[in-house]
Amino acid sequence: MKHFPSPGKAAPVAQSNARSLGRGGLRVGPYAFGVAPLANLGRQVSEADAYAAVDAAWQAGIRYFDVAPHYGLGLGEQRIGAALAQHPRGEYILSTKVGRLLVDNPEGMQPDTEGFDVVSPLKRKLDYSRDGVLRSVEESLSRLGLDYIDIAFVHDPDDHYREALDGAFPALEELRSQGLIRSYGAGMNQSRMLTDFVLNTDLDVIMCAGRYTLLEQGPLDDLLPAATSRGVSIVAAAVFNSGILARDRPSPQATYNYEPAPKDILARVNAIADVCERHSVPLPAAAIQYPLLHPTVATVCVGARSAEQVTRNVALFDVQIPGALWQELAAKGLIRPDATHAAMTGMAGS
Repeated sequence: MKHFPSPGKAAPVAQSNARSLGRGGLRVGPYAFGVAPLANLGRQVSEADAYAAVDAAWQAGIRYFDVAPHYGLGLGEQRIGAALAQHPRGEYILSTKVGRLLVDNPEGMQPDTEGFDVVSPLKRKLDYSRDGVLRSVEESLSRLGLDYIDIAFVHDPDDHYREALDGAFPALEELRSQGLIRSYGAGMNQSRMLTDFVLNTDLDVIMCAGRYTLLEQGPLDDLLPAATSRGVSIVAAAVFNSGILARDRPSPQATYNYEPAPKDILARVNAIADVCERHSVPLPAAAIQYPLLHPTVATVCVGARSAEQVTRNVALFDVQIPGALWQELAAKGLIRPDATHAAMTGMAGS
């Protein structure tokens, strides 16, 4: 089995409130860097801006970077691999994903049709089989320029439950035993199937996107109790619910789960914003920090496409949030109190 390097000394933000991530000896700070925007999600980002964003993240002490073959049809893996090549391998954590192979497109160079502003000779092919996972990890290692991956997530197997359970997870267990990955798990936009995977596999990390936020706390009923009982760490992603929580006040055109926000959701976010204003806390800071109130949530994964966005995100993590804010939100029924015990007892800020 591969001998992984010991983690290097992390910079301040990576050390502050560091929590265990999985059972492979990894520790992580509150801010994990989501690479999707650097892979031209929605619009193009220059290589210079992409590398500047990663450099800003490194200077801020961020040491966990999350990517996937899906992001820009391999562009995300290529860019983050090149950007991190100057740093000692033992000083950062890198996660990528399996389930979408990149294969030759018989139509040749084509614009991407799944949200990334790229033109590529490749297309995606869903494959959660053992062979597909082994091939996916091998090709990711090549694009990243690495000889091991810290965490491999099964990516969005919503319609491929049986194949993931019978093929992908055993393959990842095999790769972990060989030392090609340190930990494995699943990344999805739902909690029900993630809970099933927690209870029926030996995964140790979950990425839950958009379901555990200031607006949604359903995982308190299934995923978080299961993960806690099994020693599984949670990475909370998409904590702005596709944008509605990313500003101090939502605009009438704000999106929620990638669709126009319904009136009741807009009203609820404005009510949350009222409470934040009374406590002099920016709404995005409350959104970015809320999942961390639960001890099973190890880190929050937030994307950035520029050094300026990284600086903004770091500042949101640094905002001191009084326990009274969480208490008022819970008292008004705007959030569930289940994950705010520390705040209620004055432990989450003053």
